[in-house]
Amino acid sequence: MSSVYQKKFVTALVSCAVVLTLVTGEASAALADDIIKKAPKDTPKVDGLVLDANDRLPSVTARSAVVLEARTGRVLYERNMDERRFPASTTKIMTLIVALENGNLDDVVRVGKHAAGTEGSTLWLEEGDEITLRELLYGMMMHSGNDATVAIAEHIAGSVDRFARLMTDKAHELGARDTNFVNANGLPDDAHYTTAHDMALIAAYGYSLPEFEDIVSTKEITFPWVKDDTHRLRNENQMLWLYEGGNGVKTGYTDAAGRCLVAGAKRDGIQLVSVVLDSNWMWNDSILLLDYGFAHIDRTTVVREGTQVGTVAVTGGRTRRIGVQAKETVVLPAIDGAAGYEQQVDLPRDIKAPVKKGDVVGTLRVLYEGREVATTDLVAMQGAERKSFFLTLWKNVSALLGIRTGGK
Repeated sequence: MSSVYQKKFVTALVSCAVVLTLVTGEASAALADDIIKKAPKDTPKVDGLVLDANDRLPSVTARSAVVLEARTGRVLYERNMDERRFPASTTKIMTLIVALENGNLDDVVRVGKHAAGTEGSTLWLEEGDEITLRELLYGMMMHSGNDATVAIAEHIAGSVDRFARLMTDKAHELGARDTNFVNANGLPDDAHYTTAHDMALIAAYGYSLPEFEDIVSTKEITFPWVKDDTHRLRNENQMLWLYEGGNGVKTGYTDAAGRCLVAGAKRDGIQLVSVVLDSNWMWNDSILLLDYGFAHIDRTTVVREGTQVGTVAVTGGRTRRIGVQAKETVVLPAIDGAAGYEQQVDLPRDIKAPVKKGDVVGTLRVLYEGREVATTDLVAMQGAERKSFFLTLWKNVSALLGIRTGGK
């Protein structure tokens, strides 16, 4: 190894060590910039990693990587994103999703013998501990408690096996069809695998759920059951401090999986998710991926408030048709200037009078590749009064008698 490359390798390693040993919440954007500056500028010499000649981020060391926009699922960069790999503790993202959708956060979970004896990273739970599901989820995501995952799985599904089936079914429902879970924590098993793209889809979905972002973006929290003098947990995901807009999601490591990180960041209303699996420098890699993503994304106004999108017939009213308009402005991401959205107007064939200006009469749906990504109500642009029975009768009689009348 040349002395030049040795120097680059050492500085990159030292920079990662600095990140890994952060002990306070004072890390700043300047530190993230420093990490990038010290990272190798040339294509990294990672054993077994063969890069495509057209790879746009050759300094990324992960064997599989992707960054995508969460709402549409649009991929901005990928490397081997569909190769099956071990997810390690990034598995817990799906554990969180299944728990949020199938559990009651205020339930008190009783920790069983099986959970208390779980190997690997731990929250030091003991058999008989009683902790709310909400607090266990925080502990699981912030401190990667494998014992918490077992307690959660047994509470919701009765067993880890049944819970893992719920996880796999949910993954396939989200389009993550190259994923199979056999446990809730990511401990090694040949039948427990995923892909970078699948993990990104799973995390992106998570951000659509209430409570998900609050849990995965919390830096520090205090619980009385934490078994040390501080009773405090600190999130292991340093991206929450390192990256502007960082808001999730989960680290992972086993010998089989290597270093893994699913990272989330939100800026100006745009949520990105990056995934690196089997990475030498997962913090550097994730910063590079998210920087690349935000550099190639912008916001575009797809629907503007007050824009007329059609008309609807009115029955039983003095006005036969009224215009309808979008109630709200819809702003969505555009990738490299391209939007690619379609609009679908859902209106009934007719509506009954009376109608007031501003009444909701339909829905405007915004689609990307056939999937709904946003909606806004369609509202009446003007009112329509109900016809009077006696006025209608008088008009009909007048018409028969040839009497001229005013009005509509």
